[in-house]
Amino acid sequence: MKKSAPHSAAKSRFADPLADVLRPGQSVELLKELHILTRDGKLNQDSRRKLKQVYHLCHFIEPLIDEVLGRQDTLTLADHGAGKSYLGFILYDLYLKERPAHIFGIETRAELVEKSRALAARLGFPRMSFLDATVAESIASDEMPPTIDIVTALHACNTATDDAIRFALAKKARHIVLVPCCQAEVAAILRKHKNESFGLTPLSELWRHPIHTREFGSQVTNVLRCLQLESHGYAVTVTELVGWEHSLKNELIVATQTGKPRRNARERLQQILQALNLQELEGRFLGAD
Repeated sequence: MKKSAPHSAAKSRFADPLADVLRPGQSVELLKELHILTRDGKLNQDSRRKLKQVYHLCHFIEPLIDEVLGRQDTLTLADHGAGKSYLGFILYDLYLKERPAHIFGIETRAELVEKSRALAARLGFPRMSFLDATVAESIASDEMPPTIDIVTALHACNTATDDAIRFALAKKARHIVLVPCCQAEVAAILRKHKNESFGLTPLSELWRHPIHTREFGSQVTNVLRCLQLESHGYAVTVTELVGWEHSLKNELIVATQTGKPRRNARERLQQILQALNLQELEGRFLGAD
């Protein structure tokens, strides 16, 4: 009898190749609609990698959800630059179907918003809303509550991550989860002032070559974002989302409001902007509280 158990388990896994991938109670229909599973319920390698990334991000967000619902009766989560709302749908399906929570997907492409609305209705996910709105519009929208508990922005390109931060600060978010992507603004300003910077600081050697300008600009951007969040009272953790073999856009920033701003964060931020000849970004990173 004992010898047959492993054989039975192996047979079960062979009969259901998705058994080691799907979570208990997870909607197969949702994964088909999101094109993670094929129409006949199969999973290819590319989709498996995509699902692994989303699961890994959910691993960081799940304890934040539990923390919020451990201290209050309801939860609100806003996903900025939601796109097709992969993250919002999977978070709702895995963790929030049976809990008092509402997810807002914010996206400026009207066709994606309409598709997400239709999918939520088809799947019976009533506590999901989708807004066709810019950051400024979403901050002022009557469709949004005055505060949001968790703000996420997955692969928000260039300044879209900064827009998500602005939204989170305006909505007094408890937690912020960011995966920045395609950061070009700081690199462009470094290039614009390159000759001037050569006369100001030997640090300009860090962005003299174009490939260094791109990579250094991306690194500086996230450092400035972390200092900005710390100056607003957030404790910040920076880590890898997944292994570098899966994605080069791999940095994950998780911020939690503590109510205690880091004492010198704003000063440090301003010093970096001046040292790197980036003063024109003061409005973005040092704007009014």
